[in-house]
Amino acid sequence: MHLNPWILSFLKQLTGISPLISAFKAASINISRKVMDGQIVVGKKIGLTSFAMQKLLGVDQPDYGHLLDSMEVPNGGTIPMETLFSPKVEGELAFVLKKDLIGPGVTAEDVLDATDYIVPSIEIVDSRITDWKIKLEDTVADNASCGLFILGSQRFDPNGVDLTKIEMSLYKNGEFMNKGTGTDVLGHPATCVAWLANKLAEYDVTLKTGEIILSGALSAAVAAEKGDVFTAEFHQLGKVEVSFG
Repeated sequence: MHLNPWILSFLKQLTGISPLISAFKAASINISRKVMDGQIVVGKKIGLTSFAMQKLLGVDQPDYGHLLDSMEVPNGGTIPMETLFSPKVEGELAFVLKKDLIGPGVTAEDVLDATDYIVPSIEIVDSRITDWKIKLEDTVADNASCGLFILGSQRFDPNGVDLTKIEMSLYKNGEFMNKGTGTDVLGHPATCVAWLANKLAEYDVTLKTGEIILSGALSAAVAAEKGDVFTAEFHQLGKVEVSFG
């Protein structure tokens, strides 16, 4: 299903606002319905922060969305393939906040000060749009193509490591796929979180205390199929693993 022909067009006609704002409103409507059904917002995400991911999907700026408790998978867990559309796997850093971050004007230094801890993570991006032929407003309307996420088991002080030098290597069934570093995401992962806080302020949305913030893939996402096992190994931070059954 392609969201653009009906959700975005309808909202634009109804409100007279830009396609990107309409896209976020569409995503927010779907998130609100899920919250009404008992799911809980546990964080936010920024995506398409690296040149590799922007080139892969043909967009020129980051996207953004919400994380729900139903999206979290245990480290080492197995995901039924039939619950997904067209999943891709990527490794990134997750920030867990001890203070609210309210834009505009949030800096990378503010992010580090507001972060309780960081953990390595895997995000499984998934698109309802055929063949991932998306524009930026499509992925925003689709909640930044967020499917599921997995957090590493160990927590780390964000000020105890140089996040620009963190290196992540992604493996599929034991075979090396690609790698990236903290500098590959807007120069610094904390800069990504700051960008997200400032962007969401345009919608009166805040990054809240206790929330998980996914800061963007360090390398290009890799397509997953049934039977695959993915491992993201982070220098200094350990590894995260997930299987598809």
